Amino acid sequence: MSKKPNLSQPELSRLEEALNYQFQNSDLLKESVTHRSAGAKNNERLEFLGDSILNFVIAAELFTRYPTSSEGDLSRLRASLVNKEGLFLVSQDLNLGNYLILGSGELKSGGYRRNSILADTVEAVFGAVYMDSDLERCRMLILQLYHFQLENVPDADSLKDPKTRLQELLQSRKLGLPEYNVIEILGKAHNQQFTVNCNIKKLELTTQGSASNRRKAEQLAANNIIPLVMDIFKKK
Repeated sequence: MSKKPNLSQPELSRLEEALNYQFQNSDLLKESVTHRSAGAKNNERLEFLGDSILNFVIAAELFTRYPTSSEGDLSRLRASLVNKEGLFLVSQDLNLGNYLILGSGELKSGGYRRNSILADTVEAVFGAVYMDSDLERCRMLILQLYHFQLENVPDADSLKDPKTRLQELLQSRKLGLPEYNVIEILGKAHNQQFTVNCNIKKLELTTQGSASNRRKAEQLAANNIIPLVMDIFKKK
């Protein structure tokens, strides 16, 4: 694992090989892998740029691949790809942790393994490639690195939160919306536990969910009641 303050040319070349792209300006590549802990000249600006480009490229690709999908479904699909988890997977394919330039504090704490740092660096690399070439070359790189994830995109419905899925399920049978009620709050203000009921009167179903805030508790209660609703619908 490289822990040097600067990358050697052979190390830069290995990263370029992994990217299948050779930089005209190698300083851009160095900047893209330099964390803010290493100094004032770091990758935050390139990360900002790369984030915007990544969102556009993935949105355009999904728009083409799924011509009949709604705006909501496309948004959910894009969010499932351009989040920290998706970016971290790309960083693993590139072995990006080998090339990070980190300050001493981040080095000691294992920053080269930290998911958030690696994900942000991927976006910075995209920004650097764009600045070194053009949008089309950057687009090709992004689609190359996201090929597996794009070929294995989950079903849009599975990405909906439980409350949305429950609402759509009930609406498909012209049933009213479920009711959510807080039945218990335990603990002090900084460490509370909410318990919420989800009630569907017409189906005589009630479930509970408990979490650190009301929204999460409602989502859990909805998630618990969905299979019960599905069982009833299958029998009718």
